[in-house]
Amino acid sequence: MSKVCQLTGKRPIVGNNVSHSNRKTKRRFLPNVHTKRFFVPETDQWMTLKLSTSAMRNINKLGIYAYLSDLEAQGVDYGDKLKKKK
Repeated sequence: MSKVCQLTGKRPIVGNNVSHSNRKTKRRFLPNVHTKRFFVPETDQWMTLKLSTSAMRNINKLGIYAYLSDLEAQGVDYGDKLKKKK
């Protein structure tokens, strides 16, 4: 499972563990990514997304439909497209 957020694009970064004696060894900082299922009432569809917690917070603030339509307007490819309600 890749640790990349589908909406924000957050991915692991590389840094150093620094010991008390100031030795440095490589390490990875992993983003807090979870698989979450959302229901979009405007389109009557379920979406499963792999999200960072910061993306979940943005969805809670703006709403899933508004957030995804804003990303589509910016040209971000997050996998599924929003279908129009008939």
